[in-house]
Amino acid sequence: MSIVDFSEEELERGRLLFANETRFMMGVVKLDQLPEVFDTEVAFAGRSNVGKSSLLNALTGCKDIARTSNTPGRTRELNYFLITDDVAIVDMPGYGYAKASKSLVAGWQRLVKKYLVGRPGLRRVFVLIDARHGIKKTDIPTLEMLDTTAVNYQIVLTKADKILAPEREKVLKETIEIISKHPAAHPHVHLTSSAKNIGIAELRAEICNLSLS
Repeated sequence: MSIVDFSEEELERGRLLFANETRFMMGVVKLDQLPEVFDTEVAFAGRSNVGKSSLLNALTGCKDIARTSNTPGRTRELNYFLITDDVAIVDMPGYGYAKASKSLVAGWQRLVKKYLVGRPGLRRVFVLIDARHGIKKTDIPTLEMLDTTAVNYQIVLTKADKILAPEREKVLKETIEIISKHPAAHPHVHLTSSAKNIGIAELRAEICNLSLS
């Protein structure tokens, strides 16, 4: 019901998948720039200060594969990273605190919506939520957008090392209650910490399973 559980075999397959060197492929600002469809494509979305770049760095085992910064909102395009020739990760523009004009933000939103609707190889969107705060009102429009596009998405709680075990249980329970009302949401939640390497192996296993399905 809460944290995803994986077998040792699944964890090992995930490790082996990400043992390959992850390569930056391209940044996409227009739909006609999208590459050919991959067998497996997974996307990562989240508020601009949720720790998305740090999580992607931890996931791929590369320090600078997704650039981290003290300035939120750096990602302004769909950034493609290749795990293998058949498996791609897409870093989506952050939402929330991006320092940009309303017209530019609206442009990103149009790009994201069209991408979500029209990308056949997209298996799942991982929506990152800061475990210290849980799902906030400002996150709901993104969840609703994913519901309307009928894209399967899954919540990943980040920065779990910043809170104590009882608080983790509380935010997990609250998160599951919220996503139970969203039809496109996956019922299981990932609990992660990039700093302490919590939940990284499980997230790799999740992506590997998607590539095999």
